[in-house]
Amino acid sequence: MSGTILNIPDKLVRRIEAHGVETYPHECCGALLGREADGSREIVDLLALPNRHENSPRNRFVLTPEDVRLAEKTAREKCLDLVGWYHSHPDAPARPSDFDREHAWPWYSYIIVSVQAGVPRDVTSWRLKDNRTSYDAEAIERQGAGIRFAEKHRA
Repeated sequence: MSGTILNIPDKLVRRIEAHGVETYPHECCGALLGREADGSREIVDLLALPNRHENSPRNRFVLTPEDVRLAEKTAREKCLDLVGWYHSHPDAPARPSDFDREHAWPWYSYIIVSVQAGVPRDVTSWRLKDNRTSYDAEAIERQGAGIRFAEKHRA
């Protein structure tokens, strides 16, 4: 664990899970909009984006520069920051793949939801190390209905 915490309302986690179910058996993807303060991040909103990977959308996702600009613009309009990205892993664990690492950027949070046989399972978050060799797990603290609970996971 990197020691960083990602705070996210449970309703947004459910939206990520629903997006993963909706696009199953292909990967879904989207942007995490929020704020960063004192080593933790708060996710305030999401921006669902189309998976533009044409050859293998079942186990890969790709965003275009236009998608990134749209995410940045949307965040600015909401007085938020683009703090990360989410995607699903259909019938695979909620751990970053080598493809994910090769296409990720340090600093951002990366939420992954595992969708097994069309049912959402684990939800994890990761940050790519500055040297790009691996990820650090990021604790997720879900808020909702007056309940706060943390999820822990390992790479």
